[in-house]
Amino acid sequence: MGSLSIWHWLIIAVVFVMFFGAKRMPDAARSLGRSLRIFKSEVSQMQNESNAPNAGAAQPAPQLPAAQQATPSATEPRSEPKSV
Repeated sequence: MGSLSIWHWLIIAVVFVMFFGAKRMPDAARSLGRSLRIFKSEVSQMQNESNAPNAGAAQPAPQLPAAQQATPSATEPRSEPKSV
């Protein structure tokens, strides 16, 4: 009694066709499939990110080339001449 018989499914299908039309049903199914694929990929991406916590923290900070490294004198605040 709890499961749907073939007649129930047939009535549901006829109602859907009447509401949406036979022309729009393939487009609706295609859109639903795309949405499910996107949802699946986002969920798997979230699971991959949660399985590898702090992956970015283990990498060292990128080093500047020797010509671009800051010298101690360049980081000191400049003293401006005082005008009287």
